[in-house]
Amino acid sequence: MPEGSRTSLSRTEPEGNGATSLVAAPTLKSYLPGLEPDRRLNDWGRSERIEGVLDATLVEFLYRYWFRAEVEGMENVPATGGAMLVSNHSGALPPDATMIGKAIREEHPHPRPINITVEHFFKGYPGFSTLLPKIGCVAAHPANVQRLLYDEEQLVLVFPEGRKGTEKLFKDRYRLRRFGRGGFVEAAMRARAPIVPVCVVGAEESAPVFAQLGLLKRLTGLLYFPITPTFPHLGLAGMLGYLPAKFKLRFLAPVQFGEGDAPDDKALVQTVAHDVRARIQENLWDMLATRKSVWFG
Repeated sequence: MPEGSRTSLSRTEPEGNGATSLVAAPTLKSYLPGLEPDRRLNDWGRSERIEGVLDATLVEFLYRYWFRAEVEGMENVPATGGAMLVSNHSGALPPDATMIGKAIREEHPHPRPINITVEHFFKGYPGFSTLLPKIGCVAAHPANVQRLLYDEEQLVLVFPEGRKGTEKLFKDRYRLRRFGRGGFVEAAMRARAPIVPVCVVGAEESAPVFAQLGLLKRLTGLLYFPITPTFPHLGLAGMLGYLPAKFKLRFLAPVQFGEGDAPDDKALVQTVAHDVRARIQENLWDMLATRKSVWFG
């Protein structure tokens, strides 16, 4: 059938002998308006158009001029194949994931997109939950991570501290929380993908949390109700009121896995998770020791 003459089949009234016939009916799909007629989405709902607009405007401004990000160790991020990036996590509305992704796009000799794992509770926020997949976020489920790492050989960014990292108070800055039960290590082992530890300095000061109000959290239905320099007195927009702290990102040497590393070996999984956490913590202390200024690096 020639292009542009696509038709669909529709059912007609029964014929005289009781049977029904199928006749060709023109499709109306081409007449339906679309919000993005030229949109390009992948299987995860990622939109190149939306992500590109944000990257060229807001993210570019934050990365270049507001946070003035400096990057080291980019050679440790593989140019091909699946790899898991594991980073520390902090801030009321953490900017670390965005800055890590921007750093790989800008500083890597072979730029690659990253897929950011997020917790399932974000589905309860209309609008926000719709935007997340379009900018490369996927639900933090083992099946999703396995498919991205092994089947699609992509980069996956995980934050083992999870919500515990974002709820951390400013007085506890750069003190890593427990890395869960090591699920991220098990996922990387199953996919035979390396783990690249990532250290981020600056996020703690750019979005500091001075207190958490449990009562207001329950009354508002928010994930948590932090007191920051700009929230709640500036409303929800205050969650994006980042302070201009100097960002430094360090990508560490990857942790490789062999055929003998079994993901079902819980002791091994916990050992690797502990070692990854210790490496990130040690490098964070080192980066802080050499930092002369929160604002100028």
